[in-house]
Order: sequence, then structure tokens, then C-alpha cells
Amino acid sequence: MAHETHADDFRFKEMTIDQLQALMASGDLSSETLVRAYLDRIEAIDRNGPTLRSVIETNPEAEQIAAGLDAERRSGRTRGPLHGIPILVKDNIETADRMTTTAGSLALEGSIARQDAGIVARLREAGAVILGKTNLSEWANFRSPHSSSGWSARGGQCRNPYSLDRTPLGSSAGSGVATSANLAAAALGTETDGSILTPSAASALVGVKPTVGLTSRAGVIPISHSQDTVGPMGRSVADAAAVLSAIAGSDPRDPATQDADARRQADYTRFLDAGALRGARIGVPRNVFFGYNEKTDTVIEEAIRALADAGAVIVDPADIPTARELTFLGPELTVLLYEFKHGINAYLSQLPESVRVRSLRDLIEFNESHREQELKYFGQEFFHMAEAKGDLQDAEYREALERSRRTARQEGIDAVMDQHQLDALVMPTTSQPWKIDLVNGDHIQGLGSSPAAQAGYPAITVPGGYTHGLPVGLLFTGRAYSEPRLIALAYAYEQAAKPRVAPAFRESTP
Repeated sequence: MAHETHADDFRFKEMTIDQLQALMASGDLSSETLVRAYLDRIEAIDRNGPTLRSVIETNPEAEQIAAGLDAERRSGRTRGPLHGIPILVKDNIETADRMTTTAGSLALEGSIARQDAGIVARLREAGAVILGKTNLSEWANFRSPHSSSGWSARGGQCRNPYSLDRTPLGSSAGSGVATSANLAAAALGTETDGSILTPSAASALVGVKPTVGLTSRAGVIPISHSQDTVGPMGRSVADAAAVLSAIAGSDPRDPATQDADARRQADYTRFLDAGALRGARIGVPRNVFFGYNEKTDTVIEEAIRALADAGAVIVDPADIPTARELTFLGPELTVLLYEFKHGINAYLSQLPESVRVRSLRDLIEFNESHREQELKYFGQEFFHMAEAKGDLQDAEYREALERSRRTARQEGIDAVMDQHQLDALVMPTTSQPWKIDLVNGDHIQGLGSSPAAQAGYPAITVPGGYTHGLPVGLLFTGRAYSEPRLIALAYAYEQAAKPRVAPAFRESTP
């Protein structure tokens, strides 16, 4: 029984958005039937069977919405590539329906949003069916340095579909697991530093962390207005590009997106170019981002060879000069603590009166008074550290923000890309998933996400390969608004390497 796998004959297993769309266009499938199939699968393997715990709540109106979209199709109207396609969203993204938005916390249980998040409104307009909310590392993993990724008080411990005893990584853990396990066509995640990229890597997905300001954060429970971004998680580059096309754009409720309409592409799928690696200059930043895990490095070295075989010019090494300053415990953490306090106080203060917590201080007190449910595995050290900070006028904050951006942008990513005339940097997204450890918390060895996170620049992770059956992600990073180029390069790699293997829900790793 130790290595049991589960037979999986799901009709829509590994189907792409294009394939599902073709079936609906031909009349061989309805959105309502597809929604029902995914809901049945959530019941069978997320709440029972392997018990992945990736979906925190399903949308009670999903079938009704799908039926309405089917009627639109019959009348001759389709809204585009996502018409009738079921998509899950992370439970820190507001939906103005019968579902709650809680960041996985009992403190916000029952909180119903008055208005859709900007990106949810865009998904609905594009014809997507919001299938449900995904589990996450509670408060998007900004509560404690000793957290277990994928755990929330509301959702419990989410589990990796490749090996159920392993971490799904986070904070968009449920979005990664659910998409990989074929519980929806795709999902939305949010990222401050690694929260789309690492769970995508851990579940052998494509995750796109867009340039900060390309997608709206209005209606998203905040950590950092300078780093937060929302992006797609899919089983293929094409699927992720289709979802990004729907959600990118300006939103008057998020000032950071004022240039998004001018910078966005109406259709990111037109950059899917299997020949994009020919002549592309790809840099390998060895210092800091390699060497922390031998098995991870072995997988990524093979992926780099595949890039070269597909025609890329590999510049190795192409080190980021400021790599050692771009760690989470540098100026980044100071920035996040100040911005979290500012952002979460503003967010909580405008929630409906029925929600009891109105400030970060209230939240800290709620967790203390519900210790057995909220604090039984790890504390709320980051909450205390943020509460002790001043406001955004403090010199400490302003200096940390300036330093974080400068070392990540001009002296970091821009410097190495200018020096070697690079199209992108590639590195491991993070190590292969470690065993879930609720006693000691996560065992993070290294992260490739931090330079792009602090710069506010885009990054895309694609499946890079496997070690002992556990996925390892290959990370592409580039300059601001270089999503079209990164999508092209990631797609060309994907077509050359065909790296995704569906999960088999093993009980443990042999």
C-alpha cells in the first residue's frame, strides 16, 4: 500500500482549453456537462480518495452559469476561447456570488464580497465559469516563517498529487494541485514572491507571474502593492496564455494598472512559436540560484541542454550581480511588512459589518483567541512584526523599497541582460517538493522567484523534469512586460521537451 497509485480514466484528463473548446463548438460537449464532470471529480478525489484538499469551496451556481453560456452558444454567440471553460480561483480573490473570500482563515469565514475582483469580472466577461475557490497557504503564506505551505485553518493541509506525503508548495497551493489533478481547465494564483511559480513547479504546471501592473489586484486580499500580481496556472503554455489574455488590462480600482491597456496583448496565444529558441540568447545565473540541491540541478542541466538543442545560445554563467542581496530576508521583507500592514488594514476596514476583524490588530487577537484552530502548527510572527511597523512615510520603508527595486532592476536583472544581450534568464524555480512537516514547517532550500518578485518583472515556470517522480520547474525570467517573449521561449521549450506527465496520486515517494 505504501506506493499505491489510483486508476484514472477521467474523460477530460489532460485536455487543453483548445480541445475542450473544439468539443463544445462541435456540439459533442456542453459546458454544463463539463462543469458537472469536474464537480464530480472534485468530490471523488479532492474530498475523498487521495483527499487532495485543493478546493476549499465549489460554486453552487456553476452549473446554472454553464447552462446560460451553453444557451448563448446555441444562439450563435461565443465570447472567445474561454467560453464555457471552468476555472478555479484562489481563495484570496473576491467573487461577488454565494462563495466566501477568506484567505483560508476562520477570521473571514462567511465574508461575501460586494463586488467581483477586477480579474474575476474579466473572466466572467470572457465566458469562463468560476468553478470554485482553491485552498492556499493561509494569508498567502505571510503569517509565519515556520508555516507549512498549503495549510489553512479552513482548508486543512493540501497535498501534492505526485506524492501525497509531499508539499504542494505555496501560497497558491490549491490552484496548482487542482489544475494538475484535472479538477478544472486552469486556475488563478497570486504571487508576492514565488506563490504562483513554486506551486506550479511542484505540480508540473505552467505558471505565469505577470509584470506587476499588467493584471488588476482590486478585490484581492493584499500583501504588497509593489510586488503582488495575479496570474494563470495551467497544464500547458497555451492554456496559461489563453487565460492571461482574458485577465490582463487596466482597472480604475487598481492605479498600478493604468498603463496595462497600452502594454497588454489582446491575445498572448499568438506568441506560441515552436521555433522561438533558435538564436535566442539565454543566460544562466549560477550564483545563488544553483547549487542548493544536487538533484534539482541535474534536472535543470538537462533542460538547459534541451534549450541548446532547440537552437538557443546559452550564456553560462550570466550571474545577477546583486544575487546575494535579493534574498527574502533582505530589504524585501521590510517592504512586505510595511505594505502588508497598510494594505490589510485598508482591506479589512472596508469589509461588510458582519465581518468581525477590522484591522491587523483584530486579526492577531482573533488568532490568539482561536489558538487551537489557527495556531496549533505555527504562529503569527509576521503579523506581529508588521503590526510593530509605522506607516509608509517611514524612512526605513522608503529606503528599503528603493534599495529592493534598484538591486533587482537596474543593478540586477537589467544589468546582466544588458551585459550579455539576453532574451531571458533560466534557473531552477525551486527544489523538488519536500515532505510535509507540520512540526517544523517548510524546508525551502532555494528560490528562483525573488529577483523578478522584487523587480516587479514577469517570470514563467514550465515543467523541467522529474527526480524520483517529483516535479522540478524550469524558470524563465525577463524584463518588464516581456510576457510575449517569455511565452514564446517557454512554449518552444515545452514543444521540444514535452515535459509534463500527469500525476498518479502515489501515497509516498519510492
